[in-house]
Amino acid sequence: MRLVTFGLANSLDNFIARSDHGTDWLVWDNEVAAISGEYWQTIDTVVMGRKTYEVAVKLGTTSYPGAKNYVFSRTLQPKPGVDVEIVAEDPVAFLRALKQQPGKGICVLGGGELAHTLLQADVIDEIGLNIQPVLLGSGIPLFHALAKQINLELLECRPLKSGSVYVRYRIAR
Repeated sequence: MRLVTFGLANSLDNFIARSDHGTDWLVWDNEVAAISGEYWQTIDTVVMGRKTYEVAVKLGTTSYPGAKNYVFSRTLQPKPGVDVEIVAEDPVAFLRALKQQPGKGICVLGGGELAHTLLQADVIDEIGLNIQPVLLGSGIPLFHALAKQINLELLECRPLKSGSVYVRYRIAR
């Protein structure tokens, strides 16, 4: 069965962006690039929600090369020449079926709303966070209120020269 990982960068007070979706506070350096490069070798599929996708497009990223790209949306329409499949069906059922297919890992990229749905349904296997040395005070939350406690097992914790900390957890089952 394929591994599903939710991964992104967040502030120390657990926001993934400012209220206006700004991420100017994120640190991208050689260490982060190396960690990302290692991780991207383990996956062949990227899934994201509509809001995350729209932010990525504004930043100039329409898809992630070398991976099958899925965006969950009931309102977006496919665009010619863009290597993204728009999925209007239930993300939980879709991901459960995708996990059963042959392939490398699956990355749930970005936004907390899709991750919330998948965490509640016990579809996510691991969480990888690049915790940035900043307190934003407010913004878009990393995790939305969960109906149940989810226990985690620490797999890796790596301090970075920038002051960020990379952590990776397995969902304890």
